[in-house]
Amino acid sequence: MAFQTGLSGLNAASQSLDVIGNNVANAGTVGFKQSRVLFSDVFANSLNGSGASAIGIGTQVAAIEQDFTQGAVTTTSNPLDIAINGKGFFRLSDNGTISYTRNGQFHLDNAGYIVNSENLQITGYGVDASGNIVPTAPAPMQLSNAQLPPTPTTGFRVSLNLDSSETLPATAVFNAADPTSYNDSTSGSVIDSLGNSHVFTLYFVKTAIAGQWDLHATVDGTAVANVDLGAGAGNPINLNFSSSGALTTAMPIAAVALTVGGGAVSPLTFSTDFSGSSQFGASFAVNSLIQDGFASGRLAGFNVSADGIMVGHYTNGQSRNLGQFVLANFSDPRGLKPLGGGRWDETADSGLPVVGAPGSGDLGAVQASATESSNVDLTAELVNMITAQRVYQANAQSIKTQDAVLQTLVNLK
Repeated sequence: MAFQTGLSGLNAASQSLDVIGNNVANAGTVGFKQSRVLFSDVFANSLNGSGASAIGIGTQVAAIEQDFTQGAVTTTSNPLDIAINGKGFFRLSDNGTISYTRNGQFHLDNAGYIVNSENLQITGYGVDASGNIVPTAPAPMQLSNAQLPPTPTTGFRVSLNLDSSETLPATAVFNAADPTSYNDSTSGSVIDSLGNSHVFTLYFVKTAIAGQWDLHATVDGTAVANVDLGAGAGNPINLNFSSSGALTTAMPIAAVALTVGGGAVSPLTFSTDFSGSSQFGASFAVNSLIQDGFASGRLAGFNVSADGIMVGHYTNGQSRNLGQFVLANFSDPRGLKPLGGGRWDETADSGLPVVGAPGSGDLGAVQASATESSNVDLTAELVNMITAQRVYQANAQSIKTQDAVLQTLVNLK
């Protein structure tokens, strides 16, 4: 019997060394999860029971279990290197066949899909035309090189202070070309339907009525078609302020209609809002000047937030959501089937995947420009290797001893 028990020990120690060697070999593999061997003893069954004098007949490998503890997160220079900090797996698609990985080393292929080194596509949520995340069934994520279309200006907001101590202009009749016919001016850009920028200039003229200012405007140096912001030619609208300097004119002002050319929609119509403006005894100052239109732009770069949302940055200064990575988790990750290449497949033992956005539920967050290192502890593995070697040697010695005993019996005369 000692031969069998010793042989079982040799086999178990050999498998343990195989697992340790695999761990050591993958100490530098991104997203790798180390394994360990679980042993169990073996007893022979007897019809009359074994009682207290039973002697085991060796050992066996009960299971090889993977350890899904967190690996160290290391920063990189690739924005598509993504590490998971916490529970979960990236979801990969191979023409619809789904597998899972912790290796977040991704890149763009020639079609704009985000893929790993084996050209498997990572899946996630898409966006609608406005860039809102649409959390439907995850699909392969693809970045488009199409230009972000322009958005014409629909609102122009100005916050400023008009100097209450200023006197009436020297020239009574307003003329944009004559600085003596107005007190102050400011300008900003407005965008038409084709993304062309136009200079929209506002002129402020103090009137003889206390707290009242006339408002005039030009576009690209030419008086607007509906001169004076919709009040009718020759009838400028007024900005009125209280004795405490607060704006009393209702806002926003009626829509401004600017005549534009070049094939863009004309007139370009938008509202003008002076909310927050004041008339104090201080010099003229513009506090803020905001318009909501923008020209077309091309994708210049992107970044990924902790919740997996990929935000694109365009050459026109705008940002737009491009998609959202998803993660999947399992009731028992140890039940996953290793496929090689840092991937796993779901099984009945692992349970069904729970898919969601990073940071939701018990799913971990993600970190861009980073990778998760192997969770192999080389020091511990080297110690385990020494232990497995000693176990192997000890079992070999038990076989050798049994051989010597048998040799003694054979030599009896």
